[in-house]
Parts: sequence; structure tokens; C-alpha cells
Amino acid sequence: MTVETNPLLTPSALPYALPDYGRIRAEHYLPAFRRGFEEQLAEVRRITMVRSMPSFENTMVALERSGELLDRASHAFYTVSSADATAEIQAIDEELAPLMAAHQDAILLDSALYWRITQLHAQLDTLSLDPEPHRLVERWHREMTLAGAALDDDAKARLTELNQRISALSTAFERNLLADTNELAVLFDDAAELDGLSAGELSAAARAAVERGLEGKHLLTLPLFTGHPALAALTNRESRRRIMEASRSRGARGGEHDNRGVLAEIVRLRAERADLLGYPSHAAAVTADETAGTPEAVERMLRDLAAPAARNATAERAALQRLIDDTEAEPFPLEAHDWAFYTEKLRTAQYEIDTAALRPWFESESVLRDGVFAAAGRLYGLSFAERPELPGYHPGARTFEVFQEDGSALGLFVLDLYTRDSKRGGAWMNPIVSQSALRGALPVVANNLNVAKPADGEPTLLTLDEVNTLFHEFGHALHGLFSDVTYPHFSGTNVFRDFVEFPSQVNEMWMLWPEIVGEYARHHETGEPLPVGLVERLQATETFNQGFETSEYLAAAWLDQALHALAVGDSIDDVAAFEAAALADIGLNDPAVPTRYSSAYFAHVFSGGYSAGYYSYIWSEVLDADTVEWFRDNGGLTRENGERFRRRLLGVGGSKDPLEAYRDFRGRDAEIAPLLKRRGLDR
Repeated sequence: MTVETNPLLTPSALPYALPDYGRIRAEHYLPAFRRGFEEQLAEVRRITMVRSMPSFENTMVALERSGELLDRASHAFYTVSSADATAEIQAIDEELAPLMAAHQDAILLDSALYWRITQLHAQLDTLSLDPEPHRLVERWHREMTLAGAALDDDAKARLTELNQRISALSTAFERNLLADTNELAVLFDDAAELDGLSAGELSAAARAAVERGLEGKHLLTLPLFTGHPALAALTNRESRRRIMEASRSRGARGGEHDNRGVLAEIVRLRAERADLLGYPSHAAAVTADETAGTPEAVERMLRDLAAPAARNATAERAALQRLIDDTEAEPFPLEAHDWAFYTEKLRTAQYEIDTAALRPWFESESVLRDGVFAAAGRLYGLSFAERPELPGYHPGARTFEVFQEDGSALGLFVLDLYTRDSKRGGAWMNPIVSQSALRGALPVVANNLNVAKPADGEPTLLTLDEVNTLFHEFGHALHGLFSDVTYPHFSGTNVFRDFVEFPSQVNEMWMLWPEIVGEYARHHETGEPLPVGLVERLQATETFNQGFETSEYLAAAWLDQALHALAVGDSIDDVAAFEAAALADIGLNDPAVPTRYSSAYFAHVFSGGYSAGYYSYIWSEVLDADTVEWFRDNGGLTRENGERFRRRLLGVGGSKDPLEAYRDFRGRDAEIAPLLKRRGLDR
């Protein structure tokens, strides 16, 4: 295949070097990766063959310039493999996984390269480097050391075998989960079984059925987490039970898509790899290079939060049971599939809020333009122009050009809102082009959600949770768009895993900020704004149901830690029994409050980047809650505040220690009290 016929082999001529998805075909990816592997390895060889002693320019700068083709192919492909994983793309992903792992090891374990960087690291105090170059030497040395660059050749060979096998298993886990999630979508023959859903939700369920050739029926596809948004509205208890049962059985019901054996092997191999690197567990290896530092620090936090969270969940369960006993003709014990439904009834009774009834005020285009974009405009001076002529990787992906306050170009933002069978579950941000002054690259970032698409011509009405998710993911997008670094190693969200959620969590605050919600939350038919009193009641519910929400999250975070605390030689023979014992250990084993993710569909840790790191969300939330307090104390949604947050935190990417960057912004370390208050754990 020639350069002329493979558009990935040369830089894209489109604005911002956006991949030319209109020309890229599946057959182009593997040849581009293979060429990219060859080119970067040759570039690294040229670095290590330099006869002169290592300098920052001939080693670090050359290393950061290397691999441009591989980066181009990787960003283009992994955007597609997560958002539109056709059978052909999945096959490429499986073939590619061990190749990519081997290539990364070939660089990270290169003894000659490690020697050069070690020489620079030893001279750091005498090199007179500016802060970003200084940190670049530190980070490369640290990362190569943790990757095993100092091991002997036999250990490196085994390490490479382990990394390739783990990579292949992670790809298999994601493939199995996608297939099983699609198979377990819950089919309803009669719309009466879905009583309680809105007309828009029924329309989306009917459309999902039609797309699978099931005209006249309704299909509810499953989200990534345990349960389903529809559980809050469905009046039919059997329908709720069927959905919850399908959700919790993913990847653990036998057959070709069962993930239990896959995850058990991943855990075993991760433990062996950690031992090879000199750590007692995978959790220890991971946290050694995070802000937490050690698994013990993570455990202390999770245990400290688990007890009050479980206590609050127990009180919430008792209140829901009383509601059932008082309102049902034939009372029954509360079960997991009942929790959301009766929680909404209780919320309505206590706060006069029915969150399901809010959807007409949350039309997706208004939320996007008058909410998410408007907040970014007020805070950071940004403006957005849709560019429909720029090719997306899927017809559902929309591209917007982003401009700074002075009219200069900042980058591109891609939004892929709707669910489909080829898209993995959940919501995420990923870079398509990473910002780097060294490479002259401006950022292109994408947000993916999984919103059910209604019938043609009908509005997309979001749930309150989906509105929150849109604001959250755009916080990640801003982190990527505002990146202002020289070296690609530090671009955007290339920060410690237990810090990366912080900017996105902060961005959620604007969802109910008076100046913002008053603009976007307007009834899609009448244009009437969401009543101010209702907004105030929504704000007053901040701690409502937080016992449940905190407990389900902490259960998943603890399960992740327990799985990855295993030592070399340990094994998991019975996944369900292991989970039960782990949750009992921390006191989060209430059957009515299941873990947010069970192991067999815990994509964050078995096919994502959060292994031994799912605790990151609540770890980052300490910073988030403290930051929200700062904004409230300093005038809220102002350009001055936005500029401070952008310049001191969002823009620095990984070029500065994250906690140092936080202190620079806040003037002190974060305090945990605002988090405890937010989640009702201070009582």
C-alpha cells in the first residue's frame, strides 16, 4: 500500500490535522501502525547511537519528537475502536494489542536509552533547565524505572511476555463485554410493561428494537454501570427485576462471552508483573506513581468513608421500606431493583421533585449550546462554531471549532452523543490530536456519551444524570483543549490517574449555577424556564440518597483494590465468592445496594486505564469539593476566576506536579471537609 493510498501515512491536510476519516478505511490502520513502529524504533536507535554524551536536546527533545506517525495512527484508531467497534475494527484491535504492548516495551525497556536518561537525571541540578524540561527528565526516568528498564535481560523478556498477554486479555474483556451487553438488552413485547417511561423514552426503546429488526417491540439497552436509568420510573416491578438481572449477569453467565476466566488471568498476571518489578502487588505498583503513593493510603480513605456511607445507606433503606409498607397494597422487602423507583417517590414527597418529569426542560441541543458551551464562554471566553463539513469517524459525531476570546483558534471539539451497538458503554473523553508546541499541534478532543436516540423528528430529552455527564465529560475536554505545554508527554489529560477526574468534576458545578441553568433549562415546547424554586430544591437535594450513591461507588473502588492487592501466586477460583468476601470486609455487602460495577463488567479496571485506580474519582473529589467552595467564595462564574483556574491548573497538563499546581491555584492544600459535607458523611 502506497503513501498515496493510505491517508494515515502522511499528516492530514485538514484543519487542526483532524484525521481524514472520510478517506480512512479499516484496512489502512495496521499498515500505518507497522510503519509507525518501525519509524519510532529507528528514531530511538538514532538517539542511542549518538557518540556524544547525553544532552537534553540530543536525548529528551529527540525522544519527544519521535513517533509522530504512530501517534497519528493511534489517536485515529483508538477513537474509532471505542466508539464504533465494528467486527472488522475489533479484529484489528485484537491483532494490534500485543503488538502495541511489545512496541511500548521496546522503548521503555531500552537499556541504552535508559542509560542516557539516567545520566541526565543524575545531573539535573546542574543542567539549568526550565521547569517543564526539568520535569520531563524526571518523569521519563521515573516511568522507565517503574516499567522495568533496570531489570536484567531475562526479567525484561518475561515482562514483555506478560505485557503482551495482559494487553490481549484486556481487549478480549472489552469485546466480550460489548457482545454480552448487546445480547442482554431487555426486550419487551408490550409497551404496558414500560409504564412510567416518557413518550421520548418509549420512542427511543421502539427505535432500538427496529434497528435490530424487532418492529412493534421495545428494547432497553444496558448502560455500563449496574442497573439502568429506567429503574427510577418503571412502575412494573417485574420489568425492573428483569433489567437489573440482565445488568448484573453480564460477563458471568457462561458461554463464549463469559469474562470471569479472563479477569482472573489478568489479575494473576498483573500480580506476577508487580512481583517482577519489585512490588508486593499490582495496587502497590500502580499507586507508587500516583498522588496517593501507597495502597495503604487508599485503604485508609476508603475505610474511613465506607462506615458512614453504609450507615447512611442503611437509614435510606429503612425509609424506603417504610414507604413500601405504607403505600403498597401488598408490601414486600425492598430489593436492589426497587431502590431507584422508591427513591424517586421519596424525593418527590420530601422535595416536591420528580426527576423523570424534568426531561422536557433538558433538550440536548439547548443543554449543549446554552449550558455547557455558555458556561465555558462566561468562564473562559470561549466560542464555538459547528463545522459539519469536517469528516467525523461516524455520522453521529459532530465537530465544533473552538475559539478564544480574542477570536484566535484553540482547537476542535467532537461530540458523539448517542448510543449504538458498536460503541462501548459509559462516557469518556479522548484526544484525537494532542496539543504540543514542540510539534506545532493544536488539540482535537472528543466526548462520547451513550444517550438513547429517539425517533426521527423527535427531540432528545436528557435525564438529570445525562445532563451532569455532559458537563462532566466537557470538563475533560477543556483539560485537553486548554493544554499549553511544549512536550507531548505532558499534553492535556496526561496527568496522574488519581488527579485526572478533578477538572471534570469541577465542571459539573455549572450545571445548576443560576446564570447557566436559567438559560438552558427551558421547556422544549413552551420555552418556559425551569422554575427557580425547583432549581433551589434540586440544589437542596445534594445529600439526598448519598448513602446509596457513595456506598455503591466505594464498593466498586474497594473491589478494585481487593482484586489488585493479591500477591504473586494467589488466584481467584470463584469470582462471586471473592467479591462477597471483599465487600463484607469493608462492610458494603448490603444486597439492596450492589456495587456500581461487578468484576465481570468492570471495564474501567480490566479494559480501561483504572486498574487499582478506580478510587481516583473520590480521591479527586476532595480537590473538586474544595475548589467548588473556592469559586463560591470568590464570585463564582467570572472571567477572572476562569483564567486563574485555566492558567494555573488546566493548562499545565502533566508538566507540573498536580498537587503543586493545586496549591498554586488554591493557595493551600485541599481540605476534606467540603467533600464530607457534600456527601452527607459529616453527620
